[in-house]
Amino acid sequence: MRPDFDGCCPHVRAAVRGMAVAVVVCSSLAGPTPTQAQVFLTQEEALALAFPGADGITRETAFLTPEQSAEVEALSGRAMDRGVVTYYGAHADGEWVGVAWFDAHRVRTLEEVLMVVVDRTGAVRRTEVLKFAEPRDYLPPEGWLRQFQGRTLDRSLDLKGNIVTMTGATLTSRAVTDAVRRVLALHQVVDPFSALVPGVGEGP
Repeated sequence: MRPDFDGCCPHVRAAVRGMAVAVVVCSSLAGPTPTQAQVFLTQEEALALAFPGADGITRETAFLTPEQSAEVEALSGRAMDRGVVTYYGAHADGEWVGVAWFDAHRVRTLEEVLMVVVDRTGAVRRTEVLKFAEPRDYLPPEGWLRQFQGRTLDRSLDLKGNIVTMTGATLTSRAVTDAVRRVLALHQVVDPFSALVPGVGEGP
């Protein structure tokens, strides 16, 4: 699945092409790997797919304090193993429309990279797989990923709650669910909409 850039706003095309790769995924999407990892979307393509009508995208970096990292773990119930996170806020008509977060994590022994887009209400708007290094049989399909749309961070966002486990791919199901919970917790703690200013930040 590769988005068509011809229909995107020129400002968005210019912005995403000039962006540096986020800290969390820079080592995941570049360089040789010992396995035949499949890259389905570049970060540039994923952002264009997430925000096709945006006037611009701003890249920001948050440096978490130990207290903030602990809060993320407490809210998500998942480990938080990095203190620096990068996120991308998109705006249209002078209003922020969403924030894209990228999460790199291990499924079984190999890596997966997800983009999770959060809207102004703090709910998941979109989840996309950028890279998947495990066997293709364990790749989460689009239909399965759609169950995260509209979800917020609560007890039902869990394999023991309302998230249906993929048949024969429990580890993938757990890894994706953990990543979504971690992103939503980060979104709450960092509170990006309070810090973002359209057109200001680490631009192209």
